[in-house]
Amino acid sequence: MTMDFLNPVTTQTWINGRHAVRCVKVIQETWDVRTFCFMAEQPVLFFFKPGQFVTLELEIDGEPIMRSYTISSSPSVPYSISITVKRVPGGRVSNWLHDTMKVGDELTVHGPVGNFNSIDFPADKVLFLSGGVGITPLMSMTRWLFDTNANVDVEFIHSARAPRDVIYHRELVHMFSRIPEFKLHIVCEHKDDIGEAWAGYRGYLTQPMLELMAPDFLEREIFCCGPTPYMNVIKRILRDNGFDMSHYHEESFGATPLDVREDVLELAEQAEAEAEEIVYADLLSVEFVNSGKSVRIQPGETVHSAAAKLGLHIPKACGMGICGTCRVPLASGQVEMEHNGGITDEDIAEGYILSCCSKPLGDVVVEY
Repeated sequence: MTMDFLNPVTTQTWINGRHAVRCVKVIQETWDVRTFCFMAEQPVLFFFKPGQFVTLELEIDGEPIMRSYTISSSPSVPYSISITVKRVPGGRVSNWLHDTMKVGDELTVHGPVGNFNSIDFPADKVLFLSGGVGITPLMSMTRWLFDTNANVDVEFIHSARAPRDVIYHRELVHMFSRIPEFKLHIVCEHKDDIGEAWAGYRGYLTQPMLELMAPDFLEREIFCCGPTPYMNVIKRILRDNGFDMSHYHEESFGATPLDVREDVLELAEQAEAEAEEIVYADLLSVEFVNSGKSVRIQPGETVHSAAAKLGLHIPKACGMGICGTCRVPLASGQVEMEHNGGITDEDIAEGYILSCCSKPLGDVVVEY
């Protein structure tokens, strides 16, 4: 790579959208976790808020698949982005990345998006709580604070299954050994299942353990990411102690919860039962102007479902307004959009919507 890559005249700034990138490095973090580093073919400064995520556009066995991953690198290293992926038994995308992705491979990413970030919630004292691979957004935040010499008091508590499962262990120890205001605590659930010595905290994170590590945890801005049971325990501890939950933030991206799936099935059954009672005059028109197609839908249906009825494939990954993959321009009309951080205020001001969670309030025209 030549120094022409750093030419400020040709370098572009990353904005939320679709971008082609190339894998430039693969790092084995632990026995089942790898970090994949990407750069753009055309110079791009990857500016984003630490904690945000991207959605990968992949093709596996001839099938297009979208999957979202937190950016684990920091915007203080702006010419590349990294994702850290844990191999999961039966995980189609994670296993494909581990087995197939190599230096030189190209793919497309969408983003960055996400409300879970340290920029929108600045504080002088923060507490980072992570479990397993949930460390990735908090690592991005920590790297950012370290690289920018931020005057922030950081307590970082990470829980792992065993010593060999602690992701970024050496880097964490390095950073936290150089700044007195940064304090690191690692908890290992199992200490002797693989014959490793461990002198740190053992078991599962409890309130007494939390009080030992961060006695002033109720006075801190808290960022939490990990398995759902882990985050539920944290929230219960905080609520039991009267913590102001407006200062608690968690990464909520993940599989659709069971109760949501059950609600969807119930709504589908209701819709089928009420189908015969539909009044044509009550239907709303959704026109996809670029495709020259239109359809009439019931109030409460989404723009994405309208497209599906016409055989139009608007890419999506989460279906919950998180990943931002299904963003499309709204040419005319109004929608009710209940998203979960997958679109920015700037995008909304420019007329974009997320089709998966946008319900027309009347006749609408979409540029797709």
